Amino acid sequence: MKSPSECVDMGDIRAGIDALDRELVALLAQRAAFIDRAAEIKDAAGLPANIPARVEEVVAKVRGAAEEAGFDADLAERLWREMIGWSIAREERQMGAKKDG
Repeated sequence: MKSPSECVDMGDIRAGIDALDRELVALLAQRAAFIDRAAEIKDAAGLPANIPARVEEVVAKVRGAAEEAGFDADLAERLWREMIGWSIAREERQMGAKKDG
């Protein structure tokens, strides 16, 4: 994949963005697998899906990583809070399914 500065036309740009999108989706799927395992561990340990202190810790780390990368930290926080909310709901469903089943 070419770096942005190596791109000479919109075809190059689109190919780079498409490649990154595939990588991002693969990473998000991997993150979801960690979420699924976290639900199993939390359920066995009697922990809730939502641990607010951990949420804030993750957000702070993401903001720091965004700033280091030269990315908009506010946007990163909004994206991660959405993803964290989705993750908590996923854990709650998984943990509830075991109790209901």
